[in-house]
Amino acid sequence: METADTQPGGSEESMMRSEESMMRSEESMMRSEESRMRSEESMMRSEESRMRSGGPVGSWESELTSRQRSLKFVLALKEEFVCPVCGGVVLNPQQNSCGHIYCYHCLQGLLESSSPSSPVCPVDGAVITPAEVFQDNCCRREISCLEVYCTNFPACTSVVTLQHLQEHLSSCQYEQLQCTNPGCRAAPQRRHLQEHLTSTCPHRTEPCPHCQQPIRLNLIQDHLQTSCLQVEVGCPHSCSQKVPRHKLAEHRESCPEVHVDCSYRRFGCLVQDKREKVKLHEDTAVNHHMLLVLRSNTHLEQQVEVLQEEALLRQQEVQANSLLLTGLQKKIQPLLQQSSGHEHVVSAAQRTLSRQEDILSTLQLDVQQVSRGLCSGREELEQLRKSLDAVIQEVSAAEALKEHLETLEEKLKLHSSLSELHAAQLHHNEQHLQELEATSYDGKLIWKIDDFRKRREAEAKGQPPCLTSVPFLTGRCGYKMAARVYLNGDGEGRGTHLSLYVVLMQGDFDALLPWPFRQTVSLSLLDQSGARNHRSLSFRPDPSSKSFQRPAAESVNVATGFSCFIPLARLEDPQNASYVDSDTLFVKVWVDMVGLEPL
Repeated sequence: METADTQPGGSEESMMRSEESMMRSEESMMRSEESRMRSEESMMRSEESRMRSGGPVGSWESELTSRQRSLKFVLALKEEFVCPVCGGVVLNPQQNSCGHIYCYHCLQGLLESSSPSSPVCPVDGAVITPAEVFQDNCCRREISCLEVYCTNFPACTSVVTLQHLQEHLSSCQYEQLQCTNPGCRAAPQRRHLQEHLTSTCPHRTEPCPHCQQPIRLNLIQDHLQTSCLQVEVGCPHSCSQKVPRHKLAEHRESCPEVHVDCSYRRFGCLVQDKREKVKLHEDTAVNHHMLLVLRSNTHLEQQVEVLQEEALLRQQEVQANSLLLTGLQKKIQPLLQQSSGHEHVVSAAQRTLSRQEDILSTLQLDVQQVSRGLCSGREELEQLRKSLDAVIQEVSAAEALKEHLETLEEKLKLHSSLSELHAAQLHHNEQHLQELEATSYDGKLIWKIDDFRKRREAEAKGQPPCLTSVPFLTGRCGYKMAARVYLNGDGEGRGTHLSLYVVLMQGDFDALLPWPFRQTVSLSLLDQSGARNHRSLSFRPDPSSKSFQRPAAESVNVATGFSCFIPLARLEDPQNASYVDSDTLFVKVWVDMVGLEPL
């Protein structure tokens, strides 16, 4: 019996040990899988750190930036999810080598506001190296799934995940929206917006009750009082009638209060009064008007009689003159017959006299021509003498002027050569002065590019191929560098991306500097919207590349950078940044000075 009792017990213990062994084996496999996942995640983070791919903030995170510190979470927010810079929940988390997590825009602001060699963590003072910062996607996924109350709480009791909060707010009935009517600053809730727009907004548009023209509500009264053509208004001449504003001119032709002249004015009536009184006057003063008409007719009849008498006298004078003319014609007839006989003799004498006058005039012309010939010969001889003297004086003056002109030409050539030398030296000095004024000595370059679209179109046509900035140095005795940009892209990015490079140039102190060049270089397009969502990429030089060796005499090295720095579509139409504003683009180049000892 004891043996029977012990055998089952031993079997059960063996089974428990077997199960424990299996559990340990499964736990070991889970640990191995976890170790493999951590290794892959570490490799991903290392790759992200190497490529510095902490990109710009996502769309929902960008939209929540302004509400960041006012968010109310259902569960208390963990301390590691609080940004040490802004004090709000971390948006697009970026992790430093010290292990602390920051918002992307907070970290960028910290790097921009700090000196190039000393950006430090605000928690423990550890140095922040941009090349070691990476985007913590694991933390980002955890934060995006945190439950948060609607920002319109307690009116709205909805609870959503953080990444869906903005989507909820786009349809939340308690969200305040700006009224779209011009001039209205009210911001009613979404559920009241339609009623506000159509019924309560003092700036809404309503049709005029008279002319049906759409007018803003606060201007309708002024429209009715001053400009609506269909509104009935009182007569401006104070009659009792009301007429539409557009018929005032027509009403004036019949208004009883308008002052008019009596219709018998041309007969001498001088009455002038209101139309109604003048009509009454015309009706009551018929006798007076008839007398004026009769008086006018009588005066006209008298004038007609006078004219008839004058016409009769003129007719009598004409008859008398006709009789006198007839008598004179009878007396002249014999004289005319006698004169016709003498006309033949006179005409023959006239013909003889005319021939003699012709001969005399011919002789006079000959005499005049001979005398003119003599006079003109003397005058021409005198003029020739004067002309010869003038020509001699002009020749001597021309010879003197020629000698003086040759002297002046020699002086002009001398002055021109001196002027060209001075102009070339002045141009060289101006270029050198501009280069000195624009040169920085702290390893940073802020490059302003104007006329962006015009330059890009010219580059797309092949001229010029690229733009080169003024040189800058990493110190007074440091490396000399410059930035180059292809606005229409270069190489793989031609026509699709903006290409950005940096190039080493021959400097005055290259013999004293360590070669090859090894400092990390960061290239950025600056956001001009104020959100500081700059587009930044960096690289660490390859010591074996000829681009980072000491430049040869009178030459520059091959430029190095990113042929696909940013897509052109995103450059001109970004979601949460403004890289091109007023046709201007800002490029920043920053050289990491860590480990570089000044001379």
